[in-house]
Amino acid sequence: MRKNSFYALLVGLAVVATSCSNLKPLSQSNFNVTPSPLETVGNNVPVTVNGTFPEKWFNKKATVKITPVLKYAGTKESYGSTQTYQGEKVSGNGIEIPYNRGGNFNMSFNFPYQPDMLTSELFMRFDAKIKNKTVKLPEVKVADGIIATSTLASAQNTAPSVAPDGFQRIIKQTQEANIHFIIQQANIRSSETNKQDMRTWQQRVQDAFNDPRQNVDVEISAYASPDGGVSLNERLAAQREKNTTQYLESELKKRNVNVDVNARYTAQDWEGFRQLLEASDLQDKELVLRVLSMYPDPETREREIKNISSVYSDLASTILPQLRRSRITANIEIIGKSDEEIMDFWRTNPKKLSVEELLYASTLTDNDADREKIYQYVTVNFPQDYRGWNNMATAYYQRGEYNNARQALDRAALVSPNAPEVNVNKALFAMMDGNTSLAKELLGKSSGANNLDAAMGLLYLMEGDYNQAVDAFGDTKSNNAALAQILTKNYNAADFTLKAIKTPDALTYYLMAIVGARTNNFSDVMSNLRSAITMDKAMAVRALNDLEFAKYKSNVDFINLLK
Repeated sequence: MRKNSFYALLVGLAVVATSCSNLKPLSQSNFNVTPSPLETVGNNVPVTVNGTFPEKWFNKKATVKITPVLKYAGTKESYGSTQTYQGEKVSGNGIEIPYNRGGNFNMSFNFPYQPDMLTSELFMRFDAKIKNKTVKLPEVKVADGIIATSTLASAQNTAPSVAPDGFQRIIKQTQEANIHFIIQQANIRSSETNKQDMRTWQQRVQDAFNDPRQNVDVEISAYASPDGGVSLNERLAAQREKNTTQYLESELKKRNVNVDVNARYTAQDWEGFRQLLEASDLQDKELVLRVLSMYPDPETREREIKNISSVYSDLASTILPQLRRSRITANIEIIGKSDEEIMDFWRTNPKKLSVEELLYASTLTDNDADREKIYQYVTVNFPQDYRGWNNMATAYYQRGEYNNARQALDRAALVSPNAPEVNVNKALFAMMDGNTSLAKELLGKSSGANNLDAAMGLLYLMEGDYNQAVDAFGDTKSNNAALAQILTKNYNAADFTLKAIKTPDALTYYLMAIVGARTNNFSDVMSNLRSAITMDKAMAVRALNDLEFAKYKSNVDFINLLK
């Protein structure tokens, strides 16, 4: 009896010693993964794993390194950051876990997404030792992956930025001349009428009147300078206006020019006085400007300014003579070619078109080949205009000829390094290459460019900022805009956006199928996947592996559709 008791005690001690020295395998129940299944944010897979070491599991002399491992595509592996934990009697830099009560741990890491990661599994791999002895612990599968819907954001599906034309159907111009008068006089001197600017003005009006594509009318504004009193200046300005009108009507009649002449006068030109004074370099001009702001009454203003004797003599010799005048303005409207005329010239004699008219012509055709010919013509005949090169690049881009597009953009950038449309298009290529930091820099220099909102929305999508992406897209109707709405769980808005796309492609219907899956509408899933696969057979392979449709993997109709 005594011998048997002794052996029983030895066995018990051995069991206790073994349980204290060995590390038991952990199970999936010891881990909680967020999100599960794994999901991309932009083009990355961020993961958080919360785990538990049970009570009396962590040997006081043990060191355990845990490495997250994503297994995919058969034999490929991607690794998260390793974290080290240690027992109470280990000297090291690991996180200490008490033996008696165990402990919780947290690991956050990130995998750059690769297209063949769509079907994958996340494991926790262990490298354990007690003292210097290796302890084998089996790796534990903790999650499946990956829902990669965010990676459907595409630069290729983003419309590039076309540089605009500056064509105006009606161009407004003004031609001005001035007739100056001697103080307190209204007679028009020959020295004024014979000036070059007056002769140029009359000839311009005559040319406009005789051109059937131009309309012209004339305005006369007669003034008196603010000195001399209101009543005197009232009569003086009126007489200057009358004399100027008579003179102009007579001169225009000699040229057989019959245009409307609208005349008015201003007794005291205080506004002109202020403008000339502000632009001058007269001493103490601020003092005079202060008088103008303090005294609205004309007579008080005049008296106070004359009291500033140090300034008034300069005003009388420099500013006031310029205000004794009649300003003559010809308002000219140049009527441009009609759409029909522009397109006829393009087909028969394009040399008759300006660069603005050529670029405008590119907006008058729905034929991509014709539009491209116009861009090519502009690059040949106006090589220093960046818009031809930029727009040629957009044509290549939309055809998928990306190397040609990049080369054309480089030519555009040589001509105009800071052109906003060129920066937008270069940003699209940066995002296509995965270089979001460069794209952000380029888009920051693209204010005012066409389609900037769509490019900004794509950038936010790739950075995982989905709410900002929705705001950037605004009312844009595109696959990327709908994707942003899906990722913010606004499925009604996404459905509306997708159905409003004018030329839906395979991705459009695939996104509609995702909306159907997320809203439990199997009929929409099937009909839209069918349309997507009809347009692009590769969509069947993606759908088969896409966890968006995981709940339908056992459905016979779903399986047959993807065969």
